[in-house]
Amino acid sequence: MRKLWHLRAGVAVSLALAVLASVWSLAQISLLPPGLTPRKLEMATASTHVVVDTPQSALLDLRQSTYSFEGLRNRAVLLGNVMASATVRADIARRAHVPVELIQVAAPRTPEQPRAVVGSADDHHTTDILKSNDQYRLSIQANPTVPVLDIYAQTPTAKTAEDLANAAVDELRGYLGGLASSEKTPAGDQIRLVQLGRAKGAVINPRTEWQVAFLAFLVTFGVCCATVLFLARLRAGWKLATLSEQTTAG
Repeated sequence: MRKLWHLRAGVAVSLALAVLASVWSLAQISLLPPGLTPRKLEMATASTHVVVDTPQSALLDLRQSTYSFEGLRNRAVLLGNVMASATVRADIARRAHVPVELIQVAAPRTPEQPRAVVGSADDHHTTDILKSNDQYRLSIQANPTVPVLDIYAQTPTAKTAEDLANAAVDELRGYLGGLASSEKTPAGDQIRLVQLGRAKGAVINPRTEWQVAFLAFLVTFGVCCATVLFLARLRAGWKLATLSEQTTAG
């Protein structure tokens, strides 16, 4: 600290850089035109669950055999993949008022297909970490024991998270209704989707922007001060070496 006190110019530059890093962690800085664009650092989630049922309700009607659950579970996996298709994904984006290019949908996994298909919207890249808080994700999971689809949404705000999760259910129901109408499928032969309550969103990392800004300030200030001390010692070493050479020459 005593050495830094004598290097006040370097400390001032370090402080300025630390403040700049803190601001940059909260907003994108543009020079032409000058301005700040706030970063979306918060993340919110919402979830909802959908039962894939028959018109006569295999869940309530005791006359329905529970052995049909296996077929319904397979149908749930199929419907989850339909929800992840490009057409339905675009409809979900429009209903949730989200740009379709920002939505990533993870289709259900099965023992036969434990990983995402190459080239699917669920592919991950190293650059995703830089934009993960600015994306809209839907994770669709098929329950392995009962015909239930678990739908999880992740977005920058709680409102958009619940809108996205609910839009996924509504658009799947609308897609199936339109398909049944075009195929003239009788109502008694159609799959019924029962949503177990509308999705409710919640922020999972509140006040994270101030934590990130404080951490960016501390790290930048510490690194800059260490650099100032290193350069000061290097400069002192050069002076000492030069003085030693002059003394020897004299």
